[in-house]
Amino acid sequence: MTSPLALPPLRTLLLEIGIDLGLIALAIALGLVAASAVRRVLQALAGASEQHELREQLKTLRAPLRALFPVLFMLAVVARLDRAPDTVALFLDILEIAFVCAAAWLALRAVGAGEQLALTRFRIDVSDNLRARRVHTQVKLIRRIISAAVLVLALGAIMLTLEPVRRIGTTLLASAGVLGIIVGFAAQRSIGMVLAGLQVAIAQPIRLDDVVIVEGEWGRIEEITLTYVVVRIWDLRRLVLPVSYFIEQPFQNWTRVSAELLGTVFLYTDYTVPVDELRAELRSILERCPNWDGKVAGLQVTNSDARTLELRALMSAADAPTLWDLRCEVREQLVAYLQQNHPEALPRTRAELRSGQEPQADTISGSEARAPEL
Repeated sequence: MTSPLALPPLRTLLLEIGIDLGLIALAIALGLVAASAVRRVLQALAGASEQHELREQLKTLRAPLRALFPVLFMLAVVARLDRAPDTVALFLDILEIAFVCAAAWLALRAVGAGEQLALTRFRIDVSDNLRARRVHTQVKLIRRIISAAVLVLALGAIMLTLEPVRRIGTTLLASAGVLGIIVGFAAQRSIGMVLAGLQVAIAQPIRLDDVVIVEGEWGRIEEITLTYVVVRIWDLRRLVLPVSYFIEQPFQNWTRVSAELLGTVFLYTDYTVPVDELRAELRSILERCPNWDGKVAGLQVTNSDARTLELRALMSAADAPTLWDLRCEVREQLVAYLQQNHPEALPRTRAELRSGQEPQADTISGSEARAPEL
């Protein structure tokens, strides 16, 4: 049996515990002071450059900095405590895991702040937003890639911190090659998706807010991730496609180089239509229409058959929605002009009357008949 005289006095034990707690409290206080100093230095640099957005984003780093520096100072203190090795090792493991989590938190906040800084400088709610949409697409995809890498590295660091996990990893090291082959085959499609996402970020066949025609649907690119793309269709439905679709399948991108588009309106008229007069009327309609960008306007006879002429009115607009409204307005006004000024130029049915025969009419849309000249 151990003699009571061999046990440390209670006062000495309490004093040692108090000293240890005091050192830990001092480490936490120094860590908070260091975090505040780092934040103030960063804010001072942002203030010197007169970047208001940067100062606002630095505020989001306050919480992870207050978690990171106290843990870092406590690691230095706990490592030098004169305590049982198992107890010190346990506390060090806990603090190392906390440090990894705080560092990952700070990295994710920093990446998010960088994303916001980049996006606020390039607005996509303006007419000429081609460069802005390119930057938005790249920044969002790069942020997702970096965030995923940070999470994977943090998880790996936490697992390596724990001794049981390290022992299990050593045991499974011999079968790592076979396991890697199995996982590679199982995740082949997922890895291909991620690689396709990287290719979209670099080559940019599509960008955010691009106007595209996919699967016979007209819509805009609403979201691009590493694995899928969301297309907002004109009627507010969402079409979700794998990102590899835009690498492997053909599709139409109406805003790849510019948002400007050409549109057509087709009219089918009688051969008696005054083409020159209708061409002048088209120009007059476009000049009164605010949706026309003033660049392209024309009217041509593009086809003819035994009964009608095909007229094509060509016009331009700043983007696809504006062009749609322009085409509808031009079509309505051209038809109204023909109805009011040249009704005989609308498609008609002609019939030839001969003595002793019933009238024979061509089967074509229209109701007016003309008697043959005698």
